[in-house]
Amino acid sequence: MSTLLGPAEIRDLADLLGIQPTKKLGQNFVHDGNTVRRIVASSKVESGAEVVEIGPGLGSLTLGLLERGARVTAVEIDKRLAAQLPETVRLLQPEADLTVVVADAMKVTELPSEPTHLVANLPYNISVPVLLHFLEHFPSLTRGLVMVQAEVGLRLAAAPGSKVYGSPSIKAAWYGVWSTAGQVSRQVFWPVPNVDSILVAYDRRDPKGSEEERAVTFALVDAAFQQRRKMLRQSLSPVFGTSAEASAAIEEAGLPATGRGEELTVDDFLAIARVRLAHREP
Repeated sequence: MSTLLGPAEIRDLADLLGIQPTKKLGQNFVHDGNTVRRIVASSKVESGAEVVEIGPGLGSLTLGLLERGARVTAVEIDKRLAAQLPETVRLLQPEADLTVVVADAMKVTELPSEPTHLVANLPYNISVPVLLHFLEHFPSLTRGLVMVQAEVGLRLAAAPGSKVYGSPSIKAAWYGVWSTAGQVSRQVFWPVPNVDSILVAYDRRDPKGSEEERAVTFALVDAAFQQRRKMLRQSLSPVFGTSAEASAAIEEAGLPATGRGEELTVDDFLAIARVRLAHREP
């Protein structure tokens, strides 16, 4: 008996639970075992690893991770899916180690175990906020692999100066190094999505700075990309108060005030943040 889900099993489970996949929740279920095993292999999850999976859905990727020998904590907001997942796993992999947490992933700040890996097929509409939330609140995460909309994945892995480089690129870089790890065919999903998907991997690095520095850095990043085409002295002026004050801070950080956000690395933004904090009134 197969330990993974195929097209027939996916549809049977959906019928059993009365689920019609919706675009609003970004529900597209993977039904190809080879794709699942490729994702798990790319994640570099080994037997015994503590894995957190966000939005397991019907369990396609969950079963692949468990088949590998990982201990999986699955965070699922849909109570029907959360209740069914242990039953599905018990039927196909009775010895597997699964914990299901019924919660909104954006509100989770504690888990029963300390995960070392994050592996997930993330809903397209919340992929970046969820990723950043988990990286902020779970410093035990050292490695991850997520499947996201291709456009989002390319942004996460983009380098400064790239057309798709932006706020997600810089905020993700605060936590580690990101790279694309292969595309995923639309045909392995049910229903077939109208966007392409891509795998994005990350390796955690030591924090760039303190939590206070992170908050200020991210505020500067948001300001810079709200007015992407403007010079930094203009786009950052709301943070500093005036264009002149912004110019002075940027130049004190060793950067040109006439530059643009898309040219700066996360370390550049951190340098400006440190100037901002150094001059902040007590």
